[in-house]
Amino acid sequence: MIIYVNGKYVEEERASISPLDHGFLYGMGLFETIRIYGGHPFLLDDHLTRMAEGLEELFIKMPLTREQVLLILGKLLSLNGVTDARVRINVSAGREQAGMPTKPYTEPSVLMFISPLEGGGDELKETKARILSLRRDTPPTLHRHKSHHFGNNIAAKMEMLAFQGEEGIFLSREGFVAEGITSNIFWVKNNVLYTPDVSIGILPGITRKFIMGLANKMGIALQQGHYFLPELEDAEEVFLTNSIQEMTAVTEILDVGRYEGKNGTITKTLSEHYKSFRCSLWKTDSVNR
Repeated sequence: MIIYVNGKYVEEERASISPLDHGFLYGMGLFETIRIYGGHPFLLDDHLTRMAEGLEELFIKMPLTREQVLLILGKLLSLNGVTDARVRINVSAGREQAGMPTKPYTEPSVLMFISPLEGGGDELKETKARILSLRRDTPPTLHRHKSHHFGNNIAAKMEMLAFQGEEGIFLSREGFVAEGITSNIFWVKNNVLYTPDVSIGILPGITRKFIMGLANKMGIALQQGHYFLPELEDAEEVFLTNSIQEMTAVTEILDVGRYEGKNGTITKTLSEHYKSFRCSLWKTDSVNR
């Protein structure tokens, strides 16, 4: 697999970064994972906006323009002979002296690599979920970013090793429903779509944002808030979202409730509309145009 590292296209096994990169030493870095459908990077502009805002909060210079990302992505797809893929854009603080920084990071390191995927399928997938005993940590900055501080997620994934194929659902330290290990969560009750508010400390997911935009376009009532677990007990539909898996219908959350899965009316409708945009849309704001 050919990957991009700081201006060069190299074989994966030949790629390297400095051991003094503060992304490696201190976790100072962010990443975005983007789904490619037939060569089109779905919601690329939303991903790049989120990355730029996060890097600013970490005092790391945004190293690439949109045009540069598209050129690198196009070459990676060509060099690796794929059109349907997952691409990861990784920006770390870059090489600095060991110790705490004394100025903003102006020379970050950039890695981009792709993993081949099959084109988006038509069938809505289903899964089961369970509530994690591990609570969601609080973000290290004002907002949660897709950062190198991923220990909470990985520890949660280890908790779920005996339950392969299921998603673990975090509660916040206050007991609010938060998010999945790698997903945001939505549920439907009495024809109203609910999702936790980002002020709980969850990731403002790009697919989450897109689903909210779709719901608005379709006239589906939507509420964001702070919800305790009993709110899920009498929900009719539950689904999860992330950029790679799109939407996944939940049939059961262990010891909480059973749901309609892929037969849920709102879940099914949103999924069908999702498919019509994935080969053309650059940002959620364009949904209502």
